Amino acid sequence: MFPIIPANSVAADSGNSEGIFGFGYDGSSVISMTNLVSNAGVVSSDVTGVGTARRYLAACEFGGDKGIFGFGREASYTAVTNLVSNAGVVASDQAAVTGTVRWAPAACSYGEDKGIFGFGYAASLTAVTNLVSNAGVVSTDVTGVGTAKWGPAACEFGGDKGIFGYGNTGSVTAVTNLVSNAGVVSSDVTGVGTARYYVAACSYGEDKGIFGYGYTGGVVGMTNLVSNAGVVASDVAVVGTARAQLAATQYGEDKGIFGYGNEPKTAITNLVSNTGVVATDTTGVGTARGYLAACSFN
Repeated sequence: MFPIIPANSVAADSGNSEGIFGFGYDGSSVISMTNLVSNAGVVSSDVTGVGTARRYLAACEFGGDKGIFGFGREASYTAVTNLVSNAGVVASDQAAVTGTVRWAPAACSYGEDKGIFGFGYAASLTAVTNLVSNAGVVSTDVTGVGTAKWGPAACEFGGDKGIFGYGNTGSVTAVTNLVSNAGVVSSDVTGVGTARYYVAACSYGEDKGIFGYGYTGGVVGMTNLVSNAGVVASDVAVVGTARAQLAATQYGEDKGIFGYGNEPKTAITNLVSNTGVVATDTTGVGTARGYLAACSFN
């Protein structure tokens, strides 16, 4: 007899086995190459890039097992997006470009199978958001809630909710904004931990999250854990190289990885256990770069 699978269980139980780092700036040019992350946290060598080369972009999972890279900056600001299949294959630019063109936003999944891009810098700082359907369709702008900022990070928590945190509002901040399982962004929550921007974040432990690294005027290396209720903890001294403009993604269903970054420009990675413990540096694989993005898939 086949087991009975509860409704809505697939999206919650899949989509976090592997990850992908993509795009960025290598110190001389914007690039579109990607690097896959196995379900054991092993990073692959460079995969030839597809789509518009850019930096200052964001990425998140959608559809339970796929991903999307979006927005960013090349010669000018853009709202272009690129879908990632459940095999980690990046598609060419989507023809329909939706939402305010901007750079340095953040993105995370919510509602088990959808995503959200939020915040960033266009002609000025913005708090606008764009929802991503479970088919990877990006919505028109949703009026921003909370303080406009650029350079924040975002991750999923609680299995179906999200959180945006940290960033630059004209000065560094630690403020956070929760995202409900319907994609509704909350007003500002008083920040906990060191105010900074160019930070990265990912989920771990299946229902918790972690913010890590960043820039305060110099690179820093602390992390801040996020409980399954969306409560951010005080600073934890990190193990590994302090840096900024890096990216992070979940992998192996319940673990995470921080990778790449600037100051120094590097390809090193740091694994995150399913209890939120960050490991020492792992020798980098692929092109050293910053201003990239990452998400999980499969």
